[in-house]
Amino acid sequence: MVGFNTELVFGKGLNQLHDNNTGAVNVPIYQSSTYAFDDIDADNKYDYSRSLNPTREYLEKQIAVLEKAKHGYAFASGSAAIHAVFTLFVPGDHIVVSKNIYGGTFRLINDYLKHLQIEFTQVDTQNLEEVEAAIQPNTKAIYFEPIDNPFMKVTSIRAVSAIAKKHGVLTIVDNTFLTPYLQRPLALGADVVIHSATKYLGGHSDVIAGLVVTNHDDIGEKLYFSQNAVGGILSPENCILVIRGIKTLSVRLDRHIQNAQTVLKYLDQKEDFIKKIYYPGRAGDASDQVAQEELKGYGGVISFELKDNVDPKKLVNSTQLIWLAVSLGSVESLIELPYYMTHAELPLAERQKVGIGPNLVRLSVGLEDPEDLIADLEQAVATATK
Repeated sequence: MVGFNTELVFGKGLNQLHDNNTGAVNVPIYQSSTYAFDDIDADNKYDYSRSLNPTREYLEKQIAVLEKAKHGYAFASGSAAIHAVFTLFVPGDHIVVSKNIYGGTFRLINDYLKHLQIEFTQVDTQNLEEVEAAIQPNTKAIYFEPIDNPFMKVTSIRAVSAIAKKHGVLTIVDNTFLTPYLQRPLALGADVVIHSATKYLGGHSDVIAGLVVTNHDDIGEKLYFSQNAVGGILSPENCILVIRGIKTLSVRLDRHIQNAQTVLKYLDQKEDFIKKIYYPGRAGDASDQVAQEELKGYGGVISFELKDNVDPKKLVNSTQLIWLAVSLGSVESLIELPYYMTHAELPLAERQKVGIGPNLVRLSVGLEDPEDLIADLEQAVATATK
């Protein structure tokens, strides 16, 4: 057995894909679309890079190692990974899904999958009675994010997966916000785990990528079929960027969390313009206990609601160090208004239903000196105060 940090850097049994002819310490970028057969009748592992590429294979084995999974798959984006998972279902199937999900997932469900006659029921996944009540005879899965976006409340994977197993349905978790460093959903009972590797796993705002893992052989076969048939694969160049990002995952996340705690202390003292703060473990209800029991750490994303004396648009337009941009989990800090940006995919009625208003700010805390981030927020608030 080796430790998690060793697995990040080296992996367990992953060195077989290194180029031993040169002694290169990094896996090569295998920039080839096709591969010569040793023999027409031989069992040729590689034939065409859409089906399997050695660089992508390394990354897929790497994420499987980190998640303690049997199978891993790399896709061209987080959305492509989510779509691949939904190809497990057929018309007439029903899926229970969290009411607070990534805006792109909401769009995929409502503007695409529902037209294929796949049915969905949205629930509050922190309310276990509501989750169980939503299960129907044709229900095939429960899909959720353990930290809901943008309110940062924690759902128990252990409790939801117990309900799923009781009814013979799958538990599917999008664990982008936490990564395997802060939580391993398969160990808590999940069947399929999705990552937008664009975020913390890549960590540098320079790659779009998605990953999926599972321990089920039959699900793995279906995911590979979708990957190969649809062709939404991750290029070898982008695989290298994710592989590189993963190597520093733990040290980056430790700093993200440390900086987030410093920023939180600052925001806690600013009752003159802060109405409410949202961060895992601070909901003031039963979900806080779940956070303590199922998470190793709470990540670097903070949401906060501004009082009416601060213009939210002017605030985010006035930051000088913090970038006004969507996404999260990168080395630089990013700020945005979910109402106008990440969750604009949701119709107005849906945003109002889940409580996403114009005054809600989401801050992805990066690796800068936290004092500089606080100073930037200070001057932005001063500019935006009415």
